[in-house]
Amino acid sequence: MPMWLKVMRFINIRTFYRTHLLPMKILLINKFFHHNGGAERVFFQERSYLLQQGYRVIDFSMRDERNLASDYSSFFVKKSDYRKYAPLKDRMRLAISFVHSSEAVKKLERLLIQEKPDIAHLHNIYHQLTPAIIPLLKSYGVKVVHTIHDCKLICPCYLALNKDGKICNACRGSSFWLPFWRNCQGIRAHSLLLSIEAYWYKWKKTYDGVDCFLAPSQFIADLTAQRIAGDKIQVLHNGIELQKYLPCYTDNAYVIYFGRLSFEKGVTVLLQAYSKLKKKIPLKVVGTGPLKKQLENDYPSVHFLGHKTGHELHKLIAYSGFVVVPSVCYENCSMVVLEAMACGKPIVGTRIGGIPEQIEDGKTGLLFEMGNVRDLAEKMEQLIGSPDLQHQMGHEARKKLEQEYSLEAHHQQLLKIYSDVLEA
Repeated sequence: MPMWLKVMRFINIRTFYRTHLLPMKILLINKFFHHNGGAERVFFQERSYLLQQGYRVIDFSMRDERNLASDYSSFFVKKSDYRKYAPLKDRMRLAISFVHSSEAVKKLERLLIQEKPDIAHLHNIYHQLTPAIIPLLKSYGVKVVHTIHDCKLICPCYLALNKDGKICNACRGSSFWLPFWRNCQGIRAHSLLLSIEAYWYKWKKTYDGVDCFLAPSQFIADLTAQRIAGDKIQVLHNGIELQKYLPCYTDNAYVIYFGRLSFEKGVTVLLQAYSKLKKKIPLKVVGTGPLKKQLENDYPSVHFLGHKTGHELHKLIAYSGFVVVPSVCYENCSMVVLEAMACGKPIVGTRIGGIPEQIEDGKTGLLFEMGNVRDLAEKMEQLIGSPDLQHQMGHEARKKLEQEYSLEAHHQQLLKIYSDVLEA
């Protein structure tokens, strides 16, 4: 037998042994190891499933007093919050670590030597962990999968909003000088740092080291394709555990918003629309954020309930008439929309980003023009005036969820992607 054939046979046998007979070793990387938002919800759902299925899961993240327990916490990088004030002498050091974390590279290398993972799945890594870890992973022969949770790859400011809060896609994954030129962050030094960061990793071709990008929506896949080759991007919808949510097709006649109380989530648009309603029903706002105190002062008739989780939040959603998702930025695959659908509730949502993929206008909910207070008020009144329509749409929303967004289907597709990447 020719030597080259013996070598190929050996490689194939070893690959089969590692991918089919030994438990796959999966390195999960996210800068937060506590529940901080929708990205962490997806991250921990996947982690729990992999552990339940007997896979070897290795964690890499940032230290924080809110973190969940991990056997690998000693490898985590120290906590960094770049929003806090720092003395002038520390700012240059922080700026460098914001772009390239040498600590993350060193600690991850120790972890790679010890654990020898087969594949790494990256979620949010910017600024605290930094993309500098991608070339390191490749140098150790680790396959890399990266879930795209936001617009960072095509917009250095990641929200695709300009300094006036308007949707902006001017960079288009290449013109990274624009955030500095237009001062998108409102502080010239911050805008410059984001431009430098984007150009640095573009020049280094860092993202060429990612074997597969996972896009939770077709919208974010198409947007990312402005920079990344389309054949490296796969759509993998977020999922939700159906058994945890019993649909409720009755209600206590109130509207609910749940999420972060910040500008980009459009909560101000909702409150302005609510103030214009001819027929008032209670509005319950669940969540916290930078706008909380101001909104409580400006809209005293609205019920601000603060942060809620678990059964308490599920109950509030279940007994609402409908849910409003008024975002003024690109949403990806909104977990808020999925939770509403799981509870059998129609959604009034912004016609932007990935939301129209989740909400079928006129069937599972209603879409309105982004930032249009009058349009939102009209859509809310349409549902308020027709309880039968609410219940009909709620049934359709739950049905769509079961068909397209089950967590089990998400996990099965994820495992297939891992397998395909390892065998490529």
